[in-house]
Amino acid sequence: MSAIPQPQQNHLLAALSPDVQIRLFPHLELVPLPLRALLYESGRRMGHVYFPTDSIVSLQYLMQNGTSTALSVVGNEGLLGITLFMGGESTPSRSLVQSAGYAYRLPRRRVKEEFNRHGQLLMLMLRYTQALITQVSQTAVCNRHHSIVQQLCRWLLLSMDRLTDNHLTMTQEFIGNMLGVRREGVTRAALKLQQQGVISYARGSIKVIDRPKLEKLSCECYSVVRKETDLLLDYLPQRQVIANTDSIPTAKLEKQ
Repeated sequence: MSAIPQPQQNHLLAALSPDVQIRLFPHLELVPLPLRALLYESGRRMGHVYFPTDSIVSLQYLMQNGTSTALSVVGNEGLLGITLFMGGESTPSRSLVQSAGYAYRLPRRRVKEEFNRHGQLLMLMLRYTQALITQVSQTAVCNRHHSIVQQLCRWLLLSMDRLTDNHLTMTQEFIGNMLGVRREGVTRAALKLQQQGVISYARGSIKVIDRPKLEKLSCECYSVVRKETDLLLDYLPQRQVIANTDSIPTAKLEKQ
């Protein structure tokens, strides 16, 4: 049996001082986050803040015609539900699990009580919110100005940064929904990266074999987000310099 995730696997929770942890940890509830589970629906009242441990959640905007585009991804570096402590009770986007795992959730009342102490949690949450705003802004730029290949590179890199086992499982159609493009476009982009020796793509799986080149092909958007995240979230474990890593992550891609 796999070990039960601990709250400290979320880097924001781990950065809290012992006295804050003593107040909050008894109220945390461990919940499984299966693939494609919806944590928040657009416009609905939010009851909890979620702190992922080994899962990744995509914040998406859903259009009236049913199409969607990912605005940002959240993993063990932060939390979901920033509108609860920014004065709102709902969000115009929806939160969809893109990589299954677990998260700890904290009731809305407990979050607000600790936030209103104007202490450490407030400062960490505000810094994380700024990092998230940077990611959302850069995603908008990337979707407007960069190719599907570059967007796929950015998305793979952001996802791998938030996983400990370097494996990601989802369908081509799901990735297309993340990027706001057709599945065929994802397939062509993946094959193009394979031809350049960046990834191996066969039988529904993607294996990154040249991460520095992947970072180079992803356009400047990934490096902008990565550097801003490292600057603002100084509680994150020290990571390798961009475009200078020996890691070889793997992402599994199911076929429809």
